[in-house]
Amino acid sequence: MGLRFAQYVKELQRIKPLAREEEAQLWQAYKAGGEEDARRQLIEAYQPLVFKQALPYRSLQNIMDVVQEGTVGLIEAVERYDPERGIAFSLFAIHRIRGRMLDFLQKEGASDSPCMDAVQDEGGSTYKENLMDTSPTVAEQAENHELVGKLRTAMARLPAREKEVLENVYLASQDVQAVAEAMDISPSHVYRLQKTGIRRIRGMLSRFMQYW
Repeated sequence: MGLRFAQYVKELQRIKPLAREEEAQLWQAYKAGGEEDARRQLIEAYQPLVFKQALPYRSLQNIMDVVQEGTVGLIEAVERYDPERGIAFSLFAIHRIRGRMLDFLQKEGASDSPCMDAVQDEGGSTYKENLMDTSPTVAEQAENHELVGKLRTAMARLPAREKEVLENVYLASQDVQAVAEAMDISPSHVYRLQKTGIRRIRGMLSRFMQYW
């Protein structure tokens, strides 16, 4: 793992989750009052979402570029999110974060570096284990359950290889290199199938996902 990524992970440990009331106040201050400090606090508080989406690519030499692209997606999500719609911000943001990362990786390709799970702090725990808990709330889990059901229905209609890639990457949480080896194709081919499959699903779920 590169020094910059290790420093980034260490910085994440300092981020404290927002209380529901505090977050609501920040959204109000930013959306209604245009307060830039509120915008900054929201972006910072949700940076762990970027980290979670970057984890499958932690072995890449350009992992910090992936993180940077994900952060751009997070910033876009903060700017476009409408809290009045009642959709959990994490669900709204995750697609923009992941999309930014995938678009970048499509262009850049991949290379290997040590896994961050093996890097420990002075206390012997991995950086991943020390990160704040960003588990979804009950409401977010319910929304996510509905989304997963619709995604599975849409994925069943995909061409076989696109379906296999998306199931392995998103549902089985396999990294791209492992999927490529199992399917006997290149990582770049996996990314292409992934991008095409996502585009098809977005088309099939256009009404459900119109706010994303």
